[in-house]
Amino acid sequence: MKAPGRALKRWLSKSTTAAPLTVIPRDQHNISRSQLSENALKVLYRLHKAGYQALLVGGGVRDTLLGLEPKDFDVATNATPEQVAKLFRNSRLIGRRFKLVHVVFGREVIEVATFRAPPQAEHSSKQASTGDQGMILRDNVYGNKDEDAMRRDFTVNALYYDIADFSVHAYAGGWQDLQHKRLRLIGEPEVRYREDPVRMLRAVRFAAKLGFSLEQETERPIQAMAPLLQQIPPARLFEEVLKLFLHGQALQTFEQLQHYGLFAELFPQTAASLLDDAFCQALVSNTFANTDARIQSGKSVTPYFFLASLLWPAVCQRMASYEEQGMPPQQALHKAADKVIAQQAKSTAIPKRLSIPMREIWELQLRLPKIRSRRCKELLGHPRFRAAYDFVLLREQSGEQLDGLGQWWTDFQAEHGPVVTNRPRDERNREDGRNDRPRRRPNRRRKPPRSS
Repeated sequence: MKAPGRALKRWLSKSTTAAPLTVIPRDQHNISRSQLSENALKVLYRLHKAGYQALLVGGGVRDTLLGLEPKDFDVATNATPEQVAKLFRNSRLIGRRFKLVHVVFGREVIEVATFRAPPQAEHSSKQASTGDQGMILRDNVYGNKDEDAMRRDFTVNALYYDIADFSVHAYAGGWQDLQHKRLRLIGEPEVRYREDPVRMLRAVRFAAKLGFSLEQETERPIQAMAPLLQQIPPARLFEEVLKLFLHGQALQTFEQLQHYGLFAELFPQTAASLLDDAFCQALVSNTFANTDARIQSGKSVTPYFFLASLLWPAVCQRMASYEEQGMPPQQALHKAADKVIAQQAKSTAIPKRLSIPMREIWELQLRLPKIRSRRCKELLGHPRFRAAYDFVLLREQSGEQLDGLGQWWTDFQAEHGPVVTNRPRDERNREDGRNDRPRRRPNRRRKPPRSS
């Protein structure tokens, strides 16, 4: 770990003087308070009332200007995280690398970040530091709105909505880029990607989600710098994978990840199978196409299903190797699943709440072909039967010959009717991959009675 590098300081000092501000008055943009989250407005007005500057920033402003419905709203302020936390009892301080505040309103979380500024020589490593290759390890130097805008990644994310006069403040040509549907990094792309390699994934995601084109200089370094993703903790990459493939443009996102060499950094085993396995190529494409179709039709998507699909070719390959050594199919499958998931965890961590149902789907692929078994009807009541049945259909759709297994189970269900079962909640109504167990209420200590 070291203090902010010279390249970072040089770029920051240059960019803060080279980014003009464009103010778009209320009558020249389409944002209305009725489109914004009531809870985000509560946060903004309370900060203003307390004497702090506070504005909506980033994706919430960008998507509203584009006529889309934002999933979340972020607030930027000149109040420190500790000052914000004092104003909101329903808040929690999070993060060390980038300290900020989450203000919680039931299931909605408003993220509040303090304006960041360029690190200077006098700042300690506890405030700002970078790694040997330029990746930002800590970024807690506070500043003003103009400085904060230059720390943001893309110009179309350097957009601020000011409730003081309902204007939009756009930096570094972000307003023009938004009109031209152009995605462009603020500053030198190589420096920005080294600061945070996840920005390469965000570039692909935003381009696919918004229908934007990548500006030439923003696009140029990605393929060569893709291996920098190996510096990112696997748990963080897992969260990015969910964002990449659960916004309704998964197939296009996958194709772009392949084009830039990013997919191999996220799923190396799958990428290896894609090189010479036609079935794997069809399986992955159909998985993402089906995921998009479900999301666009308003149906739920369970992340473990597409993860099970992506890793299935690797499981089959290892399983065949173990069977050649004389191992029984069930044991070979279990060992293959262990190996594949452990290997995947080195790149993209998969939590147990998803890896367990993945295993169940894979195990049922050995049970469903046993159509002469007396236990066929019992399988209809298995918690993962529906997902495993859909998986069989996906395999057949992708060209695998299963002797009409999918049709047999389709007819069998029609004949015997649905079996009442307690299907897992994540299979019924979860779309974002988060754990939906009911939250436990915190134990509140009772205040001791006052002594008389």
